[in-house]
Amino acid sequence: MRKAFFAAVLAAVMMLPASALAAPHSPTGVYARFNDCKLSNPNVDVCLYAESSAGSFTLGKKTVPIKKPVVLQGGIEAHDEIFGPLTFVGAEDGNSLTKVPQPVPGGLLGVTAPTWWPLFLQELFNETINNGFTGVNATVELAGAPSTVKLSALNILIANGVGLAMPVKVHLENPFLGSSCYIGSSSSPVQLKMTSGTTSPPPPNTPISGSPGEFGSEGEGTIVVLKNNKLVDNSFAAPGANGCGGLFSFLIDPFVNSIVGVPSPAGTNTAILEGTTWMGLAGPVKASEP
Repeated sequence: MRKAFFAAVLAAVMMLPASALAAPHSPTGVYARFNDCKLSNPNVDVCLYAESSAGSFTLGKKTVPIKKPVVLQGGIEAHDEIFGPLTFVGAEDGNSLTKVPQPVPGGLLGVTAPTWWPLFLQELFNETINNGFTGVNATVELAGAPSTVKLSALNILIANGVGLAMPVKVHLENPFLGSSCYIGSSSSPVQLKMTSGTTSPPPPNTPISGSPGEFGSEGEGTIVVLKNNKLVDNSFAAPGANGCGGLFSFLIDPFVNSIVGVPSPAGTNTAILEGTTWMGLAGPVKASEP
């Protein structure tokens, strides 16, 4: 069945036009990147390592470029339907979508506290900003169990339909915002439905296109590689901020909303992920361990 999976992937591509505990597995060589694949699960047929090294995430009025690589990693249960919905199995150490802070261009530079805030809170905020703490980092995190991630190899390869769907939330970090400032939550996430094809968003957004990437292989054909892969979605809505400023979130959440421009309806947000995806047969990955 595993050989059939890769044969089907290869056939489909050829038809396309020209911190938790450390993982207990230690694959070597070209398989080393799959060290978080849950090889202890006998139902895992394929190991996945999808690295997004470029792209951007736009919510409302703020666009955050991907400057540091973000990785979606884990395993895949292919079942009997090779090109049906695949079951994603989370990373061995629980870090299925790596939490990588990305700097928000502009941060809070030039922003002053609203005059309707209590005077002491205005002074605290403005003093914090004046002392140089203007930078803000944004981290896209998975907003659900790994099983909420949905994959379709066929849709990615033929550049049609949803190839990757997952609920996420965006963690905003700054000395004033505190450690619990999020846009979206586990109960009200940002629902991404990424495609390598062309989107059909509601206005004012217009269609944008992704790409399956360039097909290649490693490990004597046991690893499928999609280089320069591009997944896009500009049809999703984004909820407002929550938990910003701790006890004063009832005041600061609306402030963050006004800066970012959320809640923002479908057709005003965009996610673009560009990078390389590796899919390796679980058997050879496990066999490479010392």
